Amino acid sequence: MALSIRLSRGGAKKRPYYRIVVADSRAPRDGRYIERLGTYNPLLPRDSETRVTLNEERIRHWLGHGAQPSVRVGRFLDAAGILTAKKRHNPIKGEPGEKAKQRVIEKLEKEKAAKAPPVEETPAVEAVAEEAQVKEAPAETGDVAEEITAEVAEPTKESAAAKPAEAAPESPKAEAKEEASEKADEKAETEAEESAEEKSTKAPEKDDTKAVGAENMKAETEAATAPEVAVKEPIDEQPKADAKAAQKEAEEAAPESPKAEAKEEASEKADEPKADAKAAQKKAKEAAVEAADKAEKKDK
Repeated sequence: MALSIRLSRGGAKKRPYYRIVVADSRAPRDGRYIERLGTYNPLLPRDSETRVTLNEERIRHWLGHGAQPSVRVGRFLDAAGILTAKKRHNPIKGEPGEKAKQRVIEKLEKEKAAKAPPVEETPAVEAVAEEAQVKEAPAETGDVAEEITAEVAEPTKESAAAKPAEAAPESPKAEAKEEASEKADEKAETEAEESAEEKSTKAPEKDDTKAVGAENMKAETEAATAPEVAVKEPIDEQPKADAKAAQKEAEEAAPESPKAEAKEEASEKADEPKADAKAAQKKAKEAAVEAADKAEKKDK
């Protein structure tokens, strides 16, 4: 069984009182112990004789049986001359962290900066700085003048370059492009005319009506777009009446298309069964009325 001489806490809250005991090292701190060897009262001053009390005979007895004192009890024994305490050396434990070291360094730098006297410029240095400013001033004014002259000269150069460009004749490539575009326009116009002629041959009836409508539309657009005269003249309504009369005559004179005839025939055929059904209904009603009359006569 491993024995240890250590402190066992007692007392009240925030008023500790310790017993120096020998106990099994596996037992709890404030639990069962083998023998009481002294007391320790940290509330008393350091000069007090009753601050630490020790039973030297029993302590030496248990030390002879292999009991090991704790760190704090070892200091007490060393002070009493019973046992020399082992010196503990752990320099890393007392070292501050990296952030603490940085704070210390920053504080020292601030103190040095505050203690250091301000640097005063000598008159020779001030004179050199003034001479440099005086030399730079005319150079800056010269640069500004050069920039102004360059800005004025740029528009004159652009106008001079534009005049010869306008006066220069067109290149042969431009002429060839214009000729090709004119030929393409002529081809498109001829194709449009041919297609219009083919359509007019296929549907002359529709073209006549369209022509009349186009003439009317042209007349209306011309009347709408015509410039207003200062003196208002009476509006002639004769051209419109003539156009409407011509349109009616063209519609009457134009023969009916085969599509219209087919539609009329189909409508007539569709109406025939409806008429037959109506006639059958009338006959059925008449027969019912006659039957009712006969039945009334018989009852009488």
